[in-house]
Formats: sequence, structure tokens, C-alpha cells
Amino acid sequence: MNEATGAPNTTAFVRNSPHPADVVAAQLESMLSAGNYDGVKTLLQPVQPVDIAEAIGRLPLILQALAFRLLNKNEAIEVYEYLDPVVQQSLLDRLRSNEVLELVEEMSPDDRVQLFDELPAKVVRRLLSQLSPAERRVTAQLLGYEVETAGRLMTTEFIDLKEFQTAQEALTIVRRQAPFTETIYSLYVTDRERHLTGILSLRDLVTAEPGDRIRDVMTREVVNVRTDTDQEEVARAIQRYDFLALPVVDLEQRLVGIVTVDDVIDVIEQEATRDIYAAGAVQAGDEDDYFQSNLFVVARRRVVWLSALVLANGLTTQVIAMNDAVLKQVVLLAAFIPLLIGTGGNVGAQSSTVVIRGLSTQSIQTLGVTKAIVREAIAGALLGLLMLLVVVPFAWWRGEGPLIGTAVGISLIAITTLAATAGAALPLFFDRMGLDPALMSAPFITTATDVAGVLIYLRTASWLLAHMSPSLL
Repeated sequence: MNEATGAPNTTAFVRNSPHPADVVAAQLESMLSAGNYDGVKTLLQPVQPVDIAEAIGRLPLILQALAFRLLNKNEAIEVYEYLDPVVQQSLLDRLRSNEVLELVEEMSPDDRVQLFDELPAKVVRRLLSQLSPAERRVTAQLLGYEVETAGRLMTTEFIDLKEFQTAQEALTIVRRQAPFTETIYSLYVTDRERHLTGILSLRDLVTAEPGDRIRDVMTREVVNVRTDTDQEEVARAIQRYDFLALPVVDLEQRLVGIVTVDDVIDVIEQEATRDIYAAGAVQAGDEDDYFQSNLFVVARRRVVWLSALVLANGLTTQVIAMNDAVLKQVVLLAAFIPLLIGTGGNVGAQSSTVVIRGLSTQSIQTLGVTKAIVREAIAGALLGLLMLLVVVPFAWWRGEGPLIGTAVGISLIAITTLAATAGAALPLFFDRMGLDPALMSAPFITTATDVAGVLIYLRTASWLLAHMSPSLL
């Protein structure tokens, strides 16, 4: 036990093993197989719920329900909320119906809705019908909001106060409701119609005089979001203002729930995963279960984008075929095609990556769209000039004359400038059109610059062949 905080001391797990769940899972499996159930309870007592959940998830299916049943009621509910959705569904199948109902009934509304999103509709209807009237009403309310909005993400478990109450009365309310709410660090003030009128931190409440009225110590300027606000905007608001929770109001400014920082962290991870998959030209499915998906499902997701890229790359073949005369005249020109298109693809991918990230964090808004594109174009030109110092002397030497070196040098600057411009402009264009800018990611930028790069290079070489003195060729 930590003497300073009174919390269980789990430092030994962190320092002496790669991960707490690794140690717990191995010991759990050994004890459960040996029937040492008292030892299991003792083992799990000092372990954090999130580590217990991960350890249970690593057990064989037959032992998962057994380990879960050995948890006390309150701990079981908290552990269940941390379990992977696949394990949650497996436990629902293995637990008795009364155990399942009690578990779902005691979950916080937002976590319950998350679980229902993963379950088959038939199972959701059955569980929903068996909930108490109050919990059924709250769950149905949250399920009624659009997916990936503040309404779907929020919880209805919060503490609201009235302006006419005293600090002493408010503290009594906080003590009474604290065990049943998501957080007590942010307290909200509403009027008779539940309109949000102010906010009060627990610190301000505790330091106020017992007789002070709430209206005298609260803050009236409250940052809030509406139920239809996109979850990414909610996450940015909490990040911007360093909130632990953010109030959610309906169209009439009535307080209906709060979004807490732990839910926002899940949103940030989900959105980042989605953007990374899109940037890699992997069709987005259920991002969280990618590595548990069937290999045929994985192949189906990825082949869609790869097929589109293969067709687009066919244009490169067509460009080379249309300019075969110059290649027949100077065969060595073909040797530098991979270098040029590879450089263009890399520069374009770098530009698209920084722009997509800038759009995600909204940092690009400070610079402006036009300035961002111009900045990347200049950066591409500078990169081309710097690479000339290495590439052109080599091309000149390898080509035994100025033709190839000059063609490579001119093309290199043109390709890097074009690639950087396209890498910045295309994601910004997609964003302006209301589409996901991550869709215009590295593979697509690379494919586009491949086609343009080959065309620029071969046309440049053709022009030089027609205009350079024969003695210089």
C-alpha cells in the first residue's frame, strides 16, 4: 500500500516486468488450472482494473469466465468496462443471464452504449428490454444520437447544482451523489429548466465559505458542446482547455450530459488509427479489430486501394510507351527513371503527411491554405536544388556527357517542386470539399507524381536531344 496516497502499490509489477498484465496472466492461468481460487483473489487484490482486464483477455477462453467470476461485484463492473469488445461478447455468452443483466445494469451509460454498439441487434434488444426503466431510458436516449457525436459519447452521470444553494448544501449533495457519478471535479449549475448557467470546480466549492451562494462563486462563461458536435471537435476542445470533463447541451441549451477525458483519449486513439490506415491506403473497417480479423477480410480491405493504385500506375506505363523513341535513342535514360520517381514520391509523401497532420491538429489554420501550399512548393524546390549536388555529377559521369546530367537536373527540380505542391494541395482540396484529407495520402501522391515525373523527364530529354549541339550529346 502506498502510504502517501493510500493506493495499492503496483510499482513492483511495473519495474520488474515488461508489463503488469504479462505477469498477472501467467500466474492467473497457473492458479486457475490448479484450482487455487483463493490465491487468485489474493493475486488480483493489488492489481489495477485495467491490468486485470488485459490479463483476463490473454487467458484461454475456458478460463476467462472463471477468472471474471472470482472478482467482487464492484470490481467486476469496472474490469468489464476495460475488456476488449471481443472478450466482452465472449463473457456475455458464458455468464448466466442474471449475471449478464446485473453487469449491464451497473455499467455507466456511455460504456453500456459502447458495448451495445459491438453486440448483434437481437442481443441489444433483449438486454435493453431487461434493464430497469431508468437505465433503459438513459441508454435509449444515448443510442438515439448519431454515432461519433458528443451525444453518443457522453455520460448522463454528473452533478448539477442550483444558484440559490449554499456551499455547505452543495458539499452535502456532492458527498451523497459522488459514488454514482463519473466525476466530481467539475460541478455544473442549472436553472429550473435544466439550462446550463455556470460551472464550479470542486476546489472552488471546498474553499468557499459555507454560507456563500453558488451564484457568487461559480463561473458563468462555460465552454460546452452540443449533442450533435463531432467527437473530434469534442476531443480538441478538451485538449485546448485542459478540461477533465466537458458539458454537453441540447438544442435548447439544457444540460444533458458530460464527456470525460478518458473517453476523449479513446476517441483520439480511434481517429489516429483511422488516419494512419487511410494514409497507408488500407480501407477502414473496424480499426480496433484489424489484427483479429480474418485474413480474407484483411486482404479484401487492402485490395480495393491496391487495385486502384495499380490502375493508376498503368498511366506510367502508357507515358513510357508514348516516349519510347527517346529511350531507344539513349537507352541509359531509363536507368534514372526509378531515382526520379522515387524522389518525387518521397517528397510528395512528406508534404502530404505534414499537411494532413496540420489539418488534424488545426495548426495549419494559423498559416492559411495558400501560404501552406506555397511554403511546401518552395521547400520542394530547395530539396531539388540540394539533391542536384549529388545526383547531377553522378548522372553526368554515368552518362558520359551533359545530356543525361542536364535532363536529370532539370527534371529533379521540377519533380520535387511539383510533388511537394501536390502533396500539400490535394489533402487541402479534399478537406475543403468536406472529404477526409487522409484519403489523399502517400500512396496516391506517389502514384500521381510517378506519372507526372516520368512525363517531365522524358519530355525534357526529348527537348534536349532536339536542341543540344550534336557535339555535346
